[in-house]
Amino acid sequence: MDPIQSVVGYDEALPVTNRHDIYSAIDPKEAFANQTYRGKVVLITGASRGIGQETAITYAKAGANLAIAGRSQETLDKTAAVIHAAVSGAQVLAVPTDVRDPKATEAAVQATVERFGRLDVLIANAGALSNFNQKLGDKGPDQWWNTFEVNIRGVYNTVRASLSALEKTSGRIVVISSNAALLRIPHTSDYAISKHAINRLVEFIALEYPKLTVFALHPGSIRTQMAEEAGVVYPDDLIFDTLQLPAATMLYLTSGRFDWLNGKYLSATWDISEIERDWKEKVQAGSALISKLAIPK
Repeated sequence: MDPIQSVVGYDEALPVTNRHDIYSAIDPKEAFANQTYRGKVVLITGASRGIGQETAITYAKAGANLAIAGRSQETLDKTAAVIHAAVSGAQVLAVPTDVRDPKATEAAVQATVERFGRLDVLIANAGALSNFNQKLGDKGPDQWWNTFEVNIRGVYNTVRASLSALEKTSGRIVVISSNAALLRIPHTSDYAISKHAINRLVEFIALEYPKLTVFALHPGSIRTQMAEEAGVVYPDDLIFDTLQLPAATMLYLTSGRFDWLNGKYLSATWDISEIERDWKEKVQAGSALISKLAIPK
């Protein structure tokens, strides 16, 4: 059977308009014009390419000082050059970091605070995929577990290292999740389980650190280099989302307006103005947009 035809969970989403590119509610033009993040410091992991790089450019355009983290100094330097080309005078600190190493994430946060004096926003974007064409029993155990090392341990290391600095600024965290956390797609057990786990981790961060605001965000269906390397097979009717969609969504989420979504999972493709208009009261009134057991009614 075609694995795509075996997917379970497509109906587990808010019934709002699906967006695939920047739309009026999250258009960053006003933030760019007013430099709404001037004086703010943003640390982004997995910033060497794709979503992380585009997110760094977006925050820089809004006036933020940036710390960008990734495994390679060479690729980080290329990202810094792209940012400087887009934003003259942008303040960018490039910090080579393997998020699997707690000492490395601690050093990255320390370097950020030493350079800029504070930390306001953490974007935990670094992630890993393994081969999407193998059943769990066919993947080597080290390959299968490495996904958890990056997607869970890496997020934990990065968040843990940042907590003290973020508490001083009542900061905000965005953890990059995936709709794979909700879907059951054959051959994706390591990736899907790891993303499901970090959704719950976000709930614990919100519970234990009331000074902070934290979100789990599905960035959309984006044809990234990492996905291509993992052999991801896309449905023929899939509409791809732009890199600008999650970047602008994160800029909007960390502005403070949507702190009522603290500890929640949401998708960048969900029209956020409709979420606020039609679902805010229901979300605030009960436990929604979190992981919980489905009980038959």
